[in-house]
Amino acid sequence: MSGHSKWANIKHKKGKADAHKGKMFTKLGRELVVASRASGGDVNNFRLKIAIENAKAENVPNENIQRAILKGMGGAEGSVYEELRYEGYGPGGVAVMIDILTDNRNRTAGEVRHIFSKNGGNMGETGCVGWMFEEKGQLRVLREGLKLSEDDFMLMTLDAGAEDLEMDEEEYVVYTAPEDLEEVRQALLDQKIVVVESVLSPIPQNTIEITDAEQARKIVHLMDVLEDHEDSQGVYSNFELAEVLADEDF
Repeated sequence: MSGHSKWANIKHKKGKADAHKGKMFTKLGRELVVASRASGGDVNNFRLKIAIENAKAENVPNENIQRAILKGMGGAEGSVYEELRYEGYGPGGVAVMIDILTDNRNRTAGEVRHIFSKNGGNMGETGCVGWMFEEKGQLRVLREGLKLSEDDFMLMTLDAGAEDLEMDEEEYVVYTAPEDLEEVRQALLDQKIVVVESVLSPIPQNTIEITDAEQARKIVHLMDVLEDHEDSQGVYSNFELAEVLADEDF
């Protein structure tokens, strides 16, 4: 599928330092609370099921998961979170979107706007770049230990309803229509294939190739800072790093 942003791949390759583990737990916990609230705590609900599995994949303790689910059901006191999506432009005019869970819309909007302006971008109005993206399901599968060949894995996922597949030395990324994510995920699980992440996220329909190393660093830095914001649940863009930048350290 042409037009995939490479930010997700860059982000995964950068890894998660121990210092960021607490932030990751917080983000996953908030998603559990919201998914639980939306589903009434029904663990068979797809969104809540995925939230639980993603939390377990990051080694969030079971007691934390259960506490978040209970909180979402109204069984524990705490903040009420609101789901938002902010849009804007980064260095070089690349499109940027950030999904937010916040208990204070005004505070978060001001902070996100400041991050954009401080890092060579600007936050825009709702819808200013959203039309450039299409919602897709994404499933990540590590290649290590996988017994299927590339061709067999591709055929299996396509037969299950996947739309496309990307791969590198470390992993496969399977793309689906939103309504087919659960079916494709279950097909992988039925084959005893471990899915390390299942998400619905915006995928750019076309990308902007970045060839200048300094501009690339500025874009990646903006994405990093947005990703690290305490209310951020996901950051998306339509930039793609040119092959000439493959050996650069971002």
